[in-house]
Amino acid sequence: MHHMTLAEIARGLADKKFSSEELTQVLLARIAQLDPQLNSFISLTQELALSQAKAADARRANGETGALLGAPIAHKDLFCTQGIRTSCGSKMLDNFKAPYDATVVAKLAAAGTVTLGKTNMDEFAMGSANESSYYGAVKNPWNLEHVPGGSSGGSAAAVAARLLPAATATDTGGSIRQPAAFTNLTGLKPTYGRVSRWGMIAYASSLDQGGQLARTAEDCAILLQGMAGFDPNDSTSIDEPVPDYSASLNGSLQGLRIGVPKEYFSAGLDPRIAELVHNSVKELEKLGAVIKEISLPNMQHAIPAYYVIAPAEASSNLSRFDGVRFGYRCENPENLIDLYKRSRGEGFGAEVQRRIMVGAYALSAGYYDAYYLKAQKIRRLVKNDFMAAFNEVDIILGPTTPNPAWKLGAKNSDPVAEYLEDVYTITANLAGLPGLSMPAGFVDGLPVGVQLLAPYFQEGRLLNVAHQYQLNTDWHTRTPTGF
Repeated sequence: MHHMTLAEIARGLADKKFSSEELTQVLLARIAQLDPQLNSFISLTQELALSQAKAADARRANGETGALLGAPIAHKDLFCTQGIRTSCGSKMLDNFKAPYDATVVAKLAAAGTVTLGKTNMDEFAMGSANESSYYGAVKNPWNLEHVPGGSSGGSAAAVAARLLPAATATDTGGSIRQPAAFTNLTGLKPTYGRVSRWGMIAYASSLDQGGQLARTAEDCAILLQGMAGFDPNDSTSIDEPVPDYSASLNGSLQGLRIGVPKEYFSAGLDPRIAELVHNSVKELEKLGAVIKEISLPNMQHAIPAYYVIAPAEASSNLSRFDGVRFGYRCENPENLIDLYKRSRGEGFGAEVQRRIMVGAYALSAGYYDAYYLKAQKIRRLVKNDFMAAFNEVDIILGPTTPNPAWKLGAKNSDPVAEYLEDVYTITANLAGLPGLSMPAGFVDGLPVGVQLLAPYFQEGRLLNVAHQYQLNTDWHTRTPTGF
């Protein structure tokens, strides 16, 4: 049962081959058995899961249907869940139980999903390896000595190890697509504003976007259908009709214009990954797509711009964690200043502190124009590059990451080397575009992903291309040994 996709689970439940409660019990047992190797969960919610599964079975018995009714999932541990710990992977929120459900959690619960637990993540979503979590590093099921990618590494590792069929995730600079590439999954970051951020603990508010990790594009379409939509509680949510994503999966790729940016194939890209990207291009050409070389001239400036904007927003967002209202509070403070200093110093990990300090510096009086304002101007240039490109092509294709997953601890002493791994994913967040990573092969036994980018609100086009590719390849069906 654990090898079934969301789509297969929906068909099995509809045909009464098994119940949601039976499936939930199987997966909870599997998590208990295998997750100690991976550390992909922070919290398990057995009682909630079983009660939700029973309720879903009762709804089906009363004639209700739905692709997500009775489907087991997990939530990245920055989506607020009422009465359940929402830690954001940090000591700062280790004791925090949210008093409400995030919109994404509420929408999926209403659709009948079963919440198995909350998945591990880089602290406050800051990282590319899932090593900055207060609860310890997550391990990649394809090789337990390697990282699963971050910050949604817990969700990725759990789905890749077949502990559950799909999970929610978030993407601020590539935190859905990079773990998807490292663990042989399909990961979708929707258009900024397509999925509500209400109840999603913020890292960088103008960049964060909720999405999903699953094994197939078909499953991502099913889960996005349940997550997307306008939310009046979120001022950045966009009131745009939500199409039937599953209905667009089987469209022909005949005549689809796919752009391949020449800047992607620089010296920093592993040549073996470049070869797999070219193989993917050839496969899509066989399906009728037309390939064209394009240029994104300002891509080289994206990483420095991102690592000014994101820390600046983080320093503002994380100022609320002061030891006074909620979260971690130091012992026996001498005065208010000591309370602030020690609560934040003890509650935040090293990577979070580093980004807060960088952000505070970039926003300070003498440096705002030189750093933050200039970074925002570069952001506009990056967006303009994409707008020009999408006048020529329908989809942009390239590598998701420059390298396969690295060994645990290999980049801990050099944060900049880790930041550079986001070179291909960051631009979509700066521009607010939808992006998808899909499995495209292996290098040294480790998975590699190919990234697709589309114009605003064209998630259906991404899912269509990925689904057609997956009908003609089998990379996404490979399972890590031992799982």
